[in-house]
Amino acid sequence: MPSFQTRLQITALKPGNPPEAVMAAAVEALGTRHHVESNQLDIAGGVPQLNLRFLVEPTEYNGENNQARASAAMMRDAVERVALTGSLSVLRRSRGRWTAV
Repeated sequence: MPSFQTRLQITALKPGNPPEAVMAAAVEALGTRHHVESNQLDIAGGVPQLNLRFLVEPTEYNGENNQARASAAMMRDAVERVALTGSLSVLRRSRGRWTAV
């Protein structure tokens, strides 16, 4: 199955939300469509960043990429209920490397 990764910057929590609500919202949203293989919080350039790796059902290459992008956007919408976000990127695992889609 094709493997994808989302990277979403988190710039601030919305009032009344604990920090763990951010990852919970991301995993729950993405998990409604795909198997989430892993999730972690990193700091990139001093900015917190969610990294979630997930699998997409195999169809055809462009369709898989479109499905991954749509799911990442849905995940971002869910996270924005509890936090302010920055840039979002979607990457695909190809020949042992992550490449932007």
